[in-house]
Amino acid sequence: MFRLKKTIHIWIIATIILICLWACESEDNFIQDEKIEIFDWSAETHSKSAEPDYSVVFPSDKVNRIDIVIDKENWEEMQNDLAENIGNTGGPPSGNPMTSASFDPVWVPCEIFFKGRQWYKVGIRFKGNSSLNSTYNRGLNKFPFKLDFDQFEDIYPEIEDQRFCGFKQLSLKNNFEDRSFLREKVASGLFQDFGLASPSTSFYTVFIDHGDGSVYFGLYTLVEEVDDTVLKSQFSEGNGNLYKPEGDAATFASGSFNTSEMYKKSNLLEDDYSDVQNLYNTLHSNQRIDNREQWKQDISEIFNIDIFLKWLAANTVMQNWDTYGKMSHNFYLYNNPEDGKLTWIPWDNNEALQSGKQGGAVTLELDEVEDNWPLICYIIDDEEWNNQYRNYVSKFLAEVFYPSWMHEIYSDYFSLISNYVVGTNGEQYGYSFLSSDSDFESAIDYLKIHVSQRKDAVVEFLELGE
Repeated sequence: MFRLKKTIHIWIIATIILICLWACESEDNFIQDEKIEIFDWSAETHSKSAEPDYSVVFPSDKVNRIDIVIDKENWEEMQNDLAENIGNTGGPPSGNPMTSASFDPVWVPCEIFFKGRQWYKVGIRFKGNSSLNSTYNRGLNKFPFKLDFDQFEDIYPEIEDQRFCGFKQLSLKNNFEDRSFLREKVASGLFQDFGLASPSTSFYTVFIDHGDGSVYFGLYTLVEEVDDTVLKSQFSEGNGNLYKPEGDAATFASGSFNTSEMYKKSNLLEDDYSDVQNLYNTLHSNQRIDNREQWKQDISEIFNIDIFLKWLAANTVMQNWDTYGKMSHNFYLYNNPEDGKLTWIPWDNNEALQSGKQGGAVTLELDEVEDNWPLICYIIDDEEWNNQYRNYVSKFLAEVFYPSWMHEIYSDYFSLISNYVVGTNGEQYGYSFLSSDSDFESAIDYLKIHVSQRKDAVVEFLELGE
């Protein structure tokens, strides 16, 4: 009997081993079946070794076209994912509507066609928070997308380290709540012109074939990803810790610090948040009251005050209500290895260049900003730093955001994109946030009025402070 049981046990084990071997062989066969042929690959356009080609991918004087082909079943998977996670809610997911979406949209492979070349099995998914939720719940199809060019390299080794003219990841923003189509591009460019790190942007017409032929999804703004190439191109060293704070912790208010809301975008294998923890602790140190000069020295050694004040001045002059001071998101903190300081990087500017919602943008005086936004309140409360902020306000208006220059920019961009927005070749019903062609022209006119109003506001602010 013992021998019989032993024989049965051996037979069972052998059977399990055979099944595992068969499964592995089947998996290998599946991967082999997924093998793809590469025709358009070149070192300059597809390889990781190529430097990012900003002139091709992010031109300022032309509108590029990108074509995306998604298998019908993959598109249905993306749609089902939306329906399961945000469908029938009538708005954003549960929880804080100003934080990142409560689910991770599914990645699927697609083919990208650009300037006569093909990129293979590129990862594509929906992205965004309000821009995604509102688009879906309005029954529109102009979704925002994120692209990752080697997302599926483990399944398709032929595309290992595939890049799009030097870029690994890119965002296609749908210009949600922006009937001018210009805010994302113009605001990011203004930050760059003022010497701040900020993503490059460009206009793109997006055509998608998800099984029933190519459809014009509208005019998008292509945006460079901070954790991909912004660090490498705009900092001398790009290997420091990068954070994208979201939620209560992003306010840095007393009692708010939480590493789970300090979303780390680099050095992910290192569970070390000591730099942002140190910023929080120093910000709320008793030294701020007991020994202010020591507090200023301590915080200046870990946080780039100068860059923050430049951003604050630029952001407040041009107005953007959907960021720090009003909303607890839409910025990055980068621990720059060059000086060991956390450096502010603005992000997501589709709500810039307007007086705003949710109570409006913060005023130039900043006197309504309380200690629930301590990075502004505590820093601007210091006379030296307040004067530095005022100087940057004056400098931004004089050198970057003066009306005659901005009117020219708005007019040039209007001429550049109008044929892709309105008219017979423009955006179509179901793929646009415009209710009429006149919406577009009115939005451009508003931008021109807005910059003149901001000039008057800045002049008054500076005169009152003298």
